[in-house]
Amino acid sequence: MDNYLMPKLRTTLTVTAALAAAVTLAACSSSTGSMGGMNHGGAAMSSAPTMTAGTNNTADVTFVTGMIPHHTQAVTMVDSLLKKDGIDPKVIALAAQIKAEQAPEIDTMTGWLTTWGVPESTGISGMDMGTGMGMMSEEDMSALDAATGTEASKLFLTQMTQHHEGAIGMANTEVSSGQDPDALALAKNIVSSQTEEIQTMTDLLNTIQ
Repeated sequence: MDNYLMPKLRTTLTVTAALAAAVTLAACSSSTGSMGGMNHGGAAMSSAPTMTAGTNNTADVTFVTGMIPHHTQAVTMVDSLLKKDGIDPKVIALAAQIKAEQAPEIDTMTGWLTTWGVPESTGISGMDMGTGMGMMSEEDMSALDAATGTEASKLFLTQMTQHHEGAIGMANTEVSSGQDPDALALAKNIVSSQTEEIQTMTDLLNTIQ
């Protein structure tokens, strides 16, 4: 009886062992596949950019990092003017309009740099603020601070015209070389609005006595 059962027992054990091995291999394969998927997903997440890929280029960064301090100085010029007495009401209205436009744009552009992972200090903010791009020198700013009445109105209009001309030049460079849709839209708006404001300032200069 034992001799009869032994071959069947051996066969049963062999089949059981084979099935166990197959199950173990399948489990290992499934585990490896799952880990591979997790690793791939992890790699994709770790390499994900801080902005939408391809939305901006170097020209966009140059434009934004340059325009932030440029706008900031314009707002400072407006604040200096609005503290004074005896300023032509039309000049006050224009100055307030300039600040209302540019102050929110500073916040918008600062947000873009955060999204792009670019330090705000990049660009002209670390350079001499009196060089190029229509920026006022320290002497220019001091002269505006010291001016009063009609003299202050005229000096503000003269300086802001130069300031706008610099901004338009920067914006035109962005329009021709930039890539980010939002930055391009802002640049085009700057060209349009500040060209119009330059004409307004020219007209005011011709009428203020």
